[in-house]
Amino acid sequence: MFLPFFCQSQNQTNMLKKTLKWTGIILLFLIIGLAAIVLLNQNKKYDAPYPAIKASSDSAVIARGKYLVYGPAHCADCHAKPGTEEIVNSGAEVDLPGGRDFKLPIGHIYPKNITPDKETGIGTISDEAIARSLRFGVGHDGRALFDFMPFHDMSDEDLTAVISYIRTIKPVSNKVPDNKMNLLGMVIKAFVLKPVGPTATPPKSVKADSTVEYGRYLAMSVANCNGCHTDRDLMTGAFIGEPFAGGFKMESIIDPEHYECQSPNLTPDKETGRIYGWNEETFRNRIRQGKLIKHSPMAWGPFSRMSDMEIKAIYKFLQTVKPVNKKIEKTFYEKKA
Repeated sequence: MFLPFFCQSQNQTNMLKKTLKWTGIILLFLIIGLAAIVLLNQNKKYDAPYPAIKASSDSAVIARGKYLVYGPAHCADCHAKPGTEEIVNSGAEVDLPGGRDFKLPIGHIYPKNITPDKETGIGTISDEAIARSLRFGVGHDGRALFDFMPFHDMSDEDLTAVISYIRTIKPVSNKVPDNKMNLLGMVIKAFVLKPVGPTATPPKSVKADSTVEYGRYLAMSVANCNGCHTDRDLMTGAFIGEPFAGGFKMESIIDPEHYECQSPNLTPDKETGRIYGWNEETFRNRIRQGKLIKHSPMAWGPFSRMSDMEIKAIYKFLQTVKPVNKKIEKTFYEKKA
């Protein structure tokens, strides 16, 4: 009398085994297929226009480019050799052969050699291709770049100045490693990373004065204040917080293993805004002081050498941003073990 029940139970067990077997096979094929897609998309190519930008030999243009590279645009903070952080902060002119290791949750990102060296630098890359990289986030080989250079809305005039200057610096032979992505980074690169372009048609030139408009241009398109003082997802680079409300966590540039910094809230919120109640003089004096915390990733040195007019313009612009009530308890702290 138990035989039919036993047979039925045995059949159900066999069916379950077959179901699990085929489920496993299907999952295996899905994983293999996904892995293949991820690998095939590591070198995905994108199209983007080449801006009509040509390096100039005009000494005034080159001087403007030098000022931007070592000043507000702080190119040297990323493209100088590792170990020269204090020299860069002091305002000294340094080589720009790249190679610094940015350790992120997605892997290791290495800023490139931007000296005119023909084998390891930009010596064989056209002005238009460099301009395309800066404005549209597409490298000379067509691949999307990680959005560490937010100069997409920089004016044609300033973009020309930057490229003109780096064409004149001493060539340095330094082969920078390719970016090393971990598994998460490879997935991000395959499915998430895309070129970032200008928010509107970039201006031909921008008048330098002490207006809110020029302050916005400096803060958003040159000095990249928004890029650090707005919370971001370190895996994708996407903005996830209110503009200028702070909260973006960045590892120490001195000891990234043990210390971390967090950007303060720069909005004019009465309760939590770091600079609320500051007048223009207070703001200027703090910028002029430079770096007080050696671990800070902020380009205090380059920013401290901006003109009074530029600092005034940025101050005036920050008074116009939307107040956000967001308290940042600490801007520097030791990582938890």
